Amino acid sequence: MRCWTAVASLSLCRGSILLPVPAVWAASGSVRAGSPMLTCTLVPPQPGSPPRPWQTYFDMVVVDARKPLFFSEGTVLRQVDKTTGHLKIGTHTGPLQHGIVYSGGSSDIMGDLLGTKGKDILYIGDHIFGDILKSKKRQGWRTFLVIPELAQELHVWTDKSTLFEELQSLDVFLAELYKHLDSSSNERPDISAIQRRIKKVTHDMDMCYGMMGSLFRSGSRQTLFASQVMRYADLYAASFINLLYYPFSYLFRAAHVLMPHESTVEHSHVDINDVESPMATRNRSTSTVDVKDTEFKWHHLTRSVSE
Repeated sequence: MRCWTAVASLSLCRGSILLPVPAVWAASGSVRAGSPMLTCTLVPPQPGSPPRPWQTYFDMVVVDARKPLFFSEGTVLRQVDKTTGHLKIGTHTGPLQHGIVYSGGSSDIMGDLLGTKGKDILYIGDHIFGDILKSKKRQGWRTFLVIPELAQELHVWTDKSTLFEELQSLDVFLAELYKHLDSSSNERPDISAIQRRIKKVTHDMDMCYGMMGSLFRSGSRQTLFASQVMRYADLYAASFINLLYYPFSYLFRAAHVLMPHESTVEHSHVDINDVESPMATRNRSTSTVDVKDTEFKWHHLTRSVSE
């Protein structure tokens, strides 16, 4: 059963987010299907005290939302009899009634009842298309994607860090071979050993995640799913329970992401008048230290490939 709320370690993909209120539960299933699960999760038995109804934890409860239709034209909003689970006759009109379970409706109707819209809402879901993409593109909501597989991904990321470091060093060494070459060079470096090593390390990395490989990357490249997460999910985590470790006043800010031209150029003042034309022949003179360093790296690489 998928759910979303207006309040949704977390990862922030873009911008900054302040956790908003109120809280809403919207499910694609019926109230009878979700009630036992919510009762066990939100209302643990307390000796000597009456249980608190799970509906009181939310400002609004919606079932049979029929997502992703819920984010467009939606369906008729009706009240649900909490005792029988049957729909009451007629369309619901008027203000929001707390403690009432609603059926159907749409994101627009929900926004009108709560007096919220757009970035005032943080939507939590576990489906990249039916939950996150639709709510982001159609309504402009803040989004929180729940990815249970993230726990395993993080385990491999930390436990197999040597493979990631080796792949990164291979990319650096590959760049070093072409460092002093340009379009006028006749030299053609032999990179077959590096290519074989990159292929092997990438395969070893994929196997660490299981037969299907990683959900987020293949070697040093991101998967389509990873690019969609970065584009449409403002927050993502293995579980929305992680929100318990943050106050409602917490400001989430995304980590600074460098573009390729920023990550490859150092922060130093460059006079544009002193920059050599790209069409000019570059100075390809190499020092003795560079040559020895390259030979050492090549010897180390060929030895690791043979092993």
